[in-house]
Amino acid sequence: MRKLAIGAALSGALALTGLAAPLAQAASPALVFSGVTVNKGKAIVVGTTATVKVPVTYTLTRPSTVTIDYKTTFAGVMLYRGSLADSDNELDAGLAPTCTTTATTDTTVTESCSDTIVIDPEDSLYETADATTWNVAGVYAHVDADLDDSDEQISYSTDFAAWGGKGKVKIQRAAKLTANASPEPVKKGKTITVTGKLTRADWENGTYTGYVSQPAKLQFRAKSSSTYTTVKTVTTGKSGALTTTVKAAQDGYFRYVFAGTATTGAATAAGDYIDVK
Repeated sequence: MRKLAIGAALSGALALTGLAAPLAQAASPALVFSGVTVNKGKAIVVGTTATVKVPVTYTLTRPSTVTIDYKTTFAGVMLYRGSLADSDNELDAGLAPTCTTTATTDTTVTESCSDTIVIDPEDSLYETADATTWNVAGVYAHVDADLDDSDEQISYSTDFAAWGGKGKVKIQRAAKLTANASPEPVKKGKTITVTGKLTRADWENGTYTGYVSQPAKLQFRAKSSSTYTTVKTVTTGKSGALTTTVKAAQDGYFRYVFAGTATTGAATAAGDYIDVK
């Protein structure tokens, strides 16, 4: 199990800066996270190297006596896989969100907040099990530290709370798809072979590997048209290979289209032009 990232990051930052604050012991405040939306409600698709910036918006209602300064006190949204008490992996923004006060009462402050969770696949995703539906939680963290050791004493205490059930979001492995039609040029009525390959991100090894036994639609667009039509469905074989044959009818473009699965994002190959004589 990895440690909760927000608590660890906050503690580490304070240790590095030598921030000193009065030591206090208090119960976590009652924060209310509502209307949480991650990635505009869409699945998060991640490859092997490029970081992915995931927008997050939510409403936070806090006691008016609680100040969230993002120096010693932090509130935000976390994605986690597994249970809230014993998660298998977590992802959080790590930076302060942008919040605007929308309402106040004698006892509460309500804010509209936006944030960005940055996912670096080389740092944050470790195994194929990460390609699944993740849970969303609101989190609170606070640290008190007295690191002045001139009196031969230091003190350090942290407070962390999380509220689950704030939503769900899929994280999927990115897919790549190719297409090649040959021979070219080709005489009308002759056989064209259209090959291709479907691969998807392997986070454990940092590469793309073949995705076997998956349906991909072979589509054709005539040179004079802007619309693709489906010719047939082909299933990937060893190493994600695709191959099929069609009769040459007219100049145009062939491509493969993969609709995606629960764990893998959709992919569309670039159209490959075929010259029919």
